[in-house]
Amino acid sequence: MELGFYTFGDTMPDPHTRERATPGQRIRDLLERVRLAEEVGLDYAGIGEHHRPEYAVSSPSTVISAALAQTRRIHVGSAVTVLSTEDPVRVFQQFTTMDQFSGGRVELLAGRGSYIESYPLYGANLEDYDDLFDEKVQLLLELDRSNPITWQGRFRPALEAADILPRPVDKPGLGEHLRIGIATGGNPESSVRAGVLGVPVSYAIIGGRPADFAPLADLYREAFTHAQEPRGEASVTVSVMGFVADEDKAARDFFYPYYLDTMKMISAERGFPLPNRITFDATAAKGGAYFVGGPESVAERIVDLHGALRHDRQIFQMDLTGVPQKESLHAIERMGTRVKPLVDAALGTSSGTA
Repeated sequence: MELGFYTFGDTMPDPHTRERATPGQRIRDLLERVRLAEEVGLDYAGIGEHHRPEYAVSSPSTVISAALAQTRRIHVGSAVTVLSTEDPVRVFQQFTTMDQFSGGRVELLAGRGSYIESYPLYGANLEDYDDLFDEKVQLLLELDRSNPITWQGRFRPALEAADILPRPVDKPGLGEHLRIGIATGGNPESSVRAGVLGVPVSYAIIGGRPADFAPLADLYREAFTHAQEPRGEASVTVSVMGFVADEDKAARDFFYPYYLDTMKMISAERGFPLPNRITFDATAAKGGAYFVGGPESVAERIVDLHGALRHDRQIFQMDLTGVPQKESLHAIERMGTRVKPLVDAALGTSSGTA
């Protein structure tokens, strides 16, 4: 079981002080968090993409590159790359460049994105929402599969015996391929797609009961057995909101105001019912989607979820609304020094990315 964190570089005003970090400060904060995550033994750091004022990172590959350059072991990846509004050729070159200088530690998680602001920004038509992603993920994997490449599609100029460089690093168990995965919010078709394509899948679980994703994980693994060209082994990642403090009540008392401000924004935009402390505590309780608590209870819940999903990695968004850097660092430290050893002992494994 690998553990890590992911972030969008939240820059919303602190609910207590109303102070707001600049994008530059938040990106420097993110780089410090990745350094600490490596020091305390975590396996992965994910950096997301948004194009709106609440978040600092619109170019994840730029920040990922900086994070890789300051570390030696930890894997760093996108969470996610909105592939539907990107050029797969350019994305592939960016990530293979990072793959080369980092010794194969970069990961590309492709998704449609939970927001749609990049579609008008880059001239993509929302009516092509599904077709854009399908074509571009197929091209991305073909770029990874062979070189030179001849290809033709709807959404970018054709390629004729094009030499796409650099190529990925040769990795144990994977060969000369990028670490490419597909992100989904729980769509069965996406689970099947990731399996048939032979790539890892990542489930973003933002509510309900995470154990209910077990049928989707099983569907993915079954589809993976039919992949014509699998890239390594089947792999399931679970992405959740969470926060680790010294004990359960302290974690929930601290995290709730930051969570609530973010949910106010999302609820207003999408018409969701506004949550309250009662619903938050219920969802942060055993079996719920929020892993907010002390090290022992968070570790216990990870192990319990593993019993249902048999997932390979779990990552946590612990900085909603811009949790201050001091508390963010403490949460990462607890995750690495206290949660991870408990999970490893319970599962009889020693985690660590290869």
